[in-house]
Amino acid sequence: MILQGKRVALPAQPAVHRRFEEHAAATPDAVAVCCAGQRVTYAELNARANRFAHFLAARGHGRGAKVGICLDYSIDLVVTILGTLKAGAAYVPFDPAYPAARLRLLLGQVPDLALIVVSTRTAELVESAAVEVVDSEQSFDRAADLPATDPDVPVTGDDVCYAVFTSGSTGTPKLTAVRHEGWFNLLNWLTLEYGLHSGSHNLVVSAFGFDLSQRSLLMPLFCGATQHLMASRNFDAAMAYRMLTEHGIRTVNCASSTLYVLVDWETARGGDALARLDYLLFGGEPLRVERIADWAAREGTTCTLLHQYGVAECTDVATSYDLAGHRAGEHAIAPVGRPAYNTAIHLLDERMRGVAAGEYGEVCISGSSVGAGYLDGTGPESERFTTLVVDGAPHRLYRTGDRGYLNPAGELVVVGRMDAQVKVRGMRIDPTDVERALGRLPGVREAAVVAGYTDAGEAELIAFIVSADGEPAENDVRRRLLETLPRNMVPARFITVSRLPLSPHGKVDRAALADVYRKQYADSGATA
Repeated sequence: MILQGKRVALPAQPAVHRRFEEHAAATPDAVAVCCAGQRVTYAELNARANRFAHFLAARGHGRGAKVGICLDYSIDLVVTILGTLKAGAAYVPFDPAYPAARLRLLLGQVPDLALIVVSTRTAELVESAAVEVVDSEQSFDRAADLPATDPDVPVTGDDVCYAVFTSGSTGTPKLTAVRHEGWFNLLNWLTLEYGLHSGSHNLVVSAFGFDLSQRSLLMPLFCGATQHLMASRNFDAAMAYRMLTEHGIRTVNCASSTLYVLVDWETARGGDALARLDYLLFGGEPLRVERIADWAAREGTTCTLLHQYGVAECTDVATSYDLAGHRAGEHAIAPVGRPAYNTAIHLLDERMRGVAAGEYGEVCISGSSVGAGYLDGTGPESERFTTLVVDGAPHRLYRTGDRGYLNPAGELVVVGRMDAQVKVRGMRIDPTDVERALGRLPGVREAAVVAGYTDAGEAELIAFIVSADGEPAENDVRRRLLETLPRNMVPARFITVSRLPLSPHGKVDRAALADVYRKQYADSGATA
């Protein structure tokens, strides 16, 4: 089964920074970026980025080079990103929200890294780097006398514009590269499909290393709007909501779990800044519609909620669905919709043959969004990038490892990971199915399920529950689950927590939950 997005012609040089340069020429005095009380116009940002591009070129780091960036959210961060792109190089985020040990691991995964740009606050995080480390303030000072004009560096759609780390099925960080054509196609689709414009001011709420953040960072500059950055290394719900109310923000991109936090914040305070946005674009993990249903249905909520699906290997977003069309009572899982421009979704069986509508298959992606592959190895995950022949024509394809189907309306529904299933008492179980069942129970606000293992090596499911009203009785939860789930799908243990921990990317941190389990049940003989 193939779901084909609209085909739209792209420019000969589909580069995101070229569109930014057009806005800098047409509206030089418009505000491009605001952060911590500072602001920079399009003309000023373009000039500073041009000087940094010439600085890189003078050091031999032009087309094809990889430039590491370890900076907190700031105007300097945006200058560095744009300057790197203008030089023809690709940037690699080293997120300062990560622990130093994690960054040391990531540094060893980047082949031929040219240099790393840091600030005085982040330099120690990458002091183990075997490449040149450049202080952003010093480099900008040295670039002050360089030309402020746009560098004449041609790029092609196949050139890499950025590369982000994503944990593959082996758990080892993989560096996946995104091409200029894919990134331009994504932002062009968002702009045209949803009518984004110079008033579509954006607030970044996710960590720099997240693939979603790359789209969020450049989306407003692609359509001539203002980018607002929080002066906080980690997500701060209070600061985010204050900025929503004070700065005329119209769009927010975030993980689903971050959306829940923002909705809770607004609901507790009786505000409407979130509800009156133009667009909330979210995804990255299974959506629990019941967590936002009451807020979305209340009078005065005019925001369009876009439930989106994609993977870092294919430029972040492949499909999108307006949640206004979802009826929770009719379908347990909200669709993720139809493909972006120049993108196709293939549902294939284990022999790479298409399945019929309504049948389960592996979700595979082809088209402009497919990235350049993994830059840090040729392990088994690289085999996910393959070629599929359709009607006699070869199509470059990425096998996501996600399982899904097309509903009767022709919309993609993703039901879980093909490799996330746990075998419990001889039966394969997807923990997300159990999470959905828990989330539908009265009194359960949120739930996450992870796998644990007994001393005998037998798998068992561990449920973490955030109560909506007091601490739910374990026996009561177990009894109600047994009304809808087979016995082997009911978790062996239930742990009540005040909240589900989030990773820097804004997703549920399942590794942290496994640590909680290990600490609480170390004496029981079970290990996660």
